[in-house]
Formats: sequence, structure tokens, C-alpha cells
Amino acid sequence: MTDPRSPWRRQLDAAHLALTFLTTLPLPHVREVREGDFARASAYYPLAGYAVGGVVALLLWFPLPLPDGVQSALAVGAWLAVTGMLHFDGLVDSADALFAMKSPERRLEILRDVHVGAFGLAVGVLALLTLWSLLAAPIPAYAPVVAAVVARTVLLAPMNLYPAARQESLGAHSREGRWGAAFLIALPALLLPGAWVATLAGLAAALLVARFAAARLGGGLNGDTYGLVVVTAELAALCAFAWGRG
Repeated sequence: MTDPRSPWRRQLDAAHLALTFLTTLPLPHVREVREGDFARASAYYPLAGYAVGGVVALLLWFPLPLPDGVQSALAVGAWLAVTGMLHFDGLVDSADALFAMKSPERRLEILRDVHVGAFGLAVGVLALLTLWSLLAAPIPAYAPVVAAVVARTVLLAPMNLYPAARQESLGAHSREGRWGAAFLIALPALLLPGAWVATLAGLAAALLVARFAAARLGGGLNGDTYGLVVVTAELAALCAFAWGRG
């Protein structure tokens, strides 16, 4: 079926889809998703990073009459809330599957299980504690913006390097992302002081964890492992800022 939308309309719809898919911003829901929309939307993933990181950065910057640790905890809560825990859920589910001493086929079945096991609980708690510690550290005010944008930009690397573990998944429809457009959207954040080191750290972490996940799942990745990649890249980027201030 021919897409009746103009090229500009298709791009606007793709940006809208990226924001509604990756954030909980109060935007109108996408009424109809056409073929190719998820692939086009991947170019606008950095937009979601600006939204997520911007909310967290504002919360950390705003002078609240609270101890620093409490304000950082609220920032962690905001990070989870704006993302709808989408990536955190992928992290937890991936941990349960990838660390299980099972066959790749069985690990893919575990990824479909909505219950949280010991591996997922341990990795989830460790990730939240690390995020809280990094947000409480003396990092630049814009660091959460850079980390969130970088993670959603470098995600395109494993998305396009590895096949989809399940062809019917949303991840399979999101591949063939537009690197050039994503890079241009992310560029303002990448030009901030220290952002290139954070970008390299995020990219390295994303590629390493994607390689590990693909090896454990028989060669492919799915939406849950994309969430694992995003969270890992965010933490690596924030660590780069903390290391630079250390």
C-alpha cells in the first residue's frame, strides 16, 4: 500500500513515534504505525535523550531544601518515570536470561517471562545504586543530558550490527536506523565539554554488552537487550564525567 504522507510528514510522525515510544511525555498517541515508521523513528531516538536528560538535569539543578542524596534519589526516580522504566525493565529481564546457565533457546524464553529472578534483582539494584551515586557526584549539570542522548545514539550501532533475535519483535522493525540524522540531532549535546569522552565510553560499553548478549542468545538481540544497552551506555557516559572530575 502506498504511503500517502509527504516526506516531511513521515519524518514528523517518526519523531513523534520516537518520543511516545521511548518516553512518557504527555503527547497524543500515534494512531497508525505504517511500515518503515519504527526504522525512521530510530533516527530521532536522541530527541528522547534530550527529554529524559533534561528533566533529570533540571531536577538536580533546581535548589531544593533537601540533602544531596535525597535530591539524587528523586532524580533517579525522575529518570525511571520519564522513560516509563522501559530500558530498566529490559536491563532486569536481560540479566535474568543472559546469566542463566541455559541454552540460547531457553534464554529467549526467559526473556518473555514477566517475573523477576535473582539475577535481574541483583543487577537492577546495582544499576540503580550506581546511577544514584553518579548523580550525587560532582558532575557537570548537563551530564545527564549528554548521557541520555549518547546512549540513544550509540544504540543504533548494535541495532544494525546484530540481527533481531525475534523477527516479529519491535526491535526487528526498528533496525536500519539513520545514523546521519541521529548524529546531527545528538551533535549539540556532543559538543559540550567532556561529551566526546562520555560518547566513547558509552559506545564502548554498548558494543561490549551487545556482543556478550548476542553470544548468549545465539547471535541476535531483542528489545530487552536494547534496554540493557541503553542503561549500560548511560552509566558508562556518567562514569566518564565522574572520572573526569575525580
